[in-house]
Amino acid sequence: MTETAAEAWKHWSDGRAATVSSPHGQLALTGTHWLEPEPAAVPGLPGLWWSDTEGVRLRATAQDGIVLDGRGSPETPVEGEVLLRPDTDPAADTAVLGDLRLVPIEREGEIALRVFDPDAPARLAFAGISAYPYSPEWAVPAVFTPFEADRPLVVPNADGRERPLNVTGRITFTLAGEHHTLTVSRSGAGLSGVIADATSGKDTYRFRFITLPAPDADGRTVLDLNRAHLPPCAFADHFICPFPPPGNQFAIAVEAGEKHVLTR
Repeated sequence: MTETAAEAWKHWSDGRAATVSSPHGQLALTGTHWLEPEPAAVPGLPGLWWSDTEGVRLRATAQDGIVLDGRGSPETPVEGEVLLRPDTDPAADTAVLGDLRLVPIEREGEIALRVFDPDAPARLAFAGISAYPYSPEWAVPAVFTPFEADRPLVVPNADGRERPLNVTGRITFTLAGEHHTLTVSRSGAGLSGVIADATSGKDTYRFRFITLPAPDADGRTVLDLNRAHLPPCAFADHFICPFPPPGNQFAIAVEAGEKHVLTR
């Protein structure tokens, strides 16, 4: 039997809650530690950590108990100095320390180490994601027009810093009888955007993310605002989410998609 659009949305919604609340999902992030070129301690972790042009460097002893995930025997802890390649590298590395997962990241040339803890208070208190009921009126056809080249737009981020957001083009669509345009980025084979609307900071989180299927040869795709979702920083303060670029603010109330994180 073919799945209806409402059923597909329900499966997506359930999957979202399961993913963010998994043992090392977004709710488990307890720290993003920006590293310096000189070896130094990271709060709560053994060993010495620093950054270089290749990623995160770690100097540890076997007694520290840090194991590189997927490299060698899982029972063999790091002894000496190793490189952990960041998430922007096709061969990215992670490390584990007991139940903790240690993830190197790179953002605009800066290197950090993220710590995911299954016992994070936010994860233990999670009670779901509130969302508007599915409504087909919020899924509309859209047309993508690429820029000649990607453009880095400098936008504020949730951590208070400004960083470039690479955008690749615009989508145009009609919603509630009005013509709209949004600036979007590439995301895998598809597109993604950061949006706000008249519900933002009131009935919903202060901004949300959207994803769209890859456009066809004529640029046609679908904007389904039922799948507007909370950014990672709604689940943990240690994420650095970009705010919406200029023009991605709806004057109308988009009463679709995810609203807030629910806690016990």
